[in-house]
Amino acid sequence: MTDQEPTNIQNMGFEKAFTALQENITQLESEDLPLEQALAYFERGQELAKRCTELLEKAELKVQQLDVETPQEPEEED
Repeated sequence: MTDQEPTNIQNMGFEKAFTALQENITQLESEDLPLEQALAYFERGQELAKRCTELLEKAELKVQQLDVETPQEPEEED
């Protein structure tokens, strides 16, 4: 496992957190890990997934706000 502490996860951007999550999953699936190490990977994976969800929710909110702020042109009828 990497030396990164869970607190560093809160500083990650989406791409970095998502890549770390994928690597974490690969480690869990591919290695015969002792229970304690597997639990550490699992806990880190939970934190990474939470960070990705938070960032996606922020992005979705921003898109919704931009959509509201952008004037809509009336649709033309044929």
